[in-house]
Amino acid sequence: MRSEQDGFLTRHYSPSSIELNKKIDELINLAVPSGVKDHKIYQELFHTIIRMIQADRNHWDVKLAKNALNEMEKGFSLVERFKRRRKVTVFGSARTPKDHPLYQQAKTLGACLAEHDFMIITGAGGGIMAAAHEGARAENALGFNIKLPFEQYANETMEGSDVLLTFQYFFIRKLFFVKEAEAVVLCPGGFGTWDEAFEVITLIQTGKTPIVPVIMLETADSTYWKEALEYIEHQLRDHHYILASDMHLIKLVHTPEETTQEIVTFYTNYHSSRWFKEIFAIRLNKPLTNQAIEYINKEYNDLCLIGGFTQQPYQDSFKETEFNNLTYLLFNFTGKQYGRLRQLIDYLNETNNWLTL
Repeated sequence: MRSEQDGFLTRHYSPSSIELNKKIDELINLAVPSGVKDHKIYQELFHTIIRMIQADRNHWDVKLAKNALNEMEKGFSLVERFKRRRKVTVFGSARTPKDHPLYQQAKTLGACLAEHDFMIITGAGGGIMAAAHEGARAENALGFNIKLPFEQYANETMEGSDVLLTFQYFFIRKLFFVKEAEAVVLCPGGFGTWDEAFEVITLIQTGKTPIVPVIMLETADSTYWKEALEYIEHQLRDHHYILASDMHLIKLVHTPEETTQEIVTFYTNYHSSRWFKEIFAIRLNKPLTNQAIEYINKEYNDLCLIGGFTQQPYQDSFKETEFNNLTYLLFNFTGKQYGRLRQLIDYLNETNNWLTL
């Protein structure tokens, strides 16, 4: 074991080294002679690698970092091809047989979503994953497989496809499941489905990922998600481990058609959201009436840290020219109560609240 401390004084270079920064700049400019817009971020990536080299990190730690970065780069390259299409991630058991009602339900779901131009993301395996891809067809499917000692094969729709990625690490795979999803549909499944379900809900609840519809889909005669929601209500909500409003982040439905309608409705007026420093902005396809703004300021003021809600068209300061045709609803969000935020989005999607131009 090395006795030397991993401190700045033991290093040949520090991240602020003029000589080191010059060499890094030369490498970046050599890679892209015309320059890159995120030059500083690439500098920081180089600095991270250099710190690992100087610290002489464990071989397996270095290999993990290298493999993880490689997997992310491959993922970015794939999804870049479809960045203008909305996508729905579908989770569920790989062991659901083809003659099971849940399989047929997931197949119909894939077809319904594809009809509305959604792409379907699954783990590319069998069961529910194969059913959703089969219904959507290959031209509307993305597959994120995982290397396992078992059940790692790709389903018939994805096998040999150029939109199939096989990941080594679950955490990178799960990153892309969530990062690319404009909605998540949870079908009955095992430990993996529950892991993915609670991770998605937690990420939304804590604001670590944008709010999207999270839908629990089961057949009309099933109690799989019904009993799960009862447990969450009685053991989590009633014991104040979660906020009562958090229950609005998930919804139980029983048909693929209802699932599709929930997702389509979510994006009728709500477009997307982001932070501008301390200001939270909701992008809207259509502006709201003055009456709607007044109602929001009265009924949803608990979402505001200070002040209230204001509506305004695109401004140059937003630096988002691709959204210059949208209206922005701005407020100082508390950063909490994302279930209440979901309720607000439902209100924004009501057609009688839109301004008729």
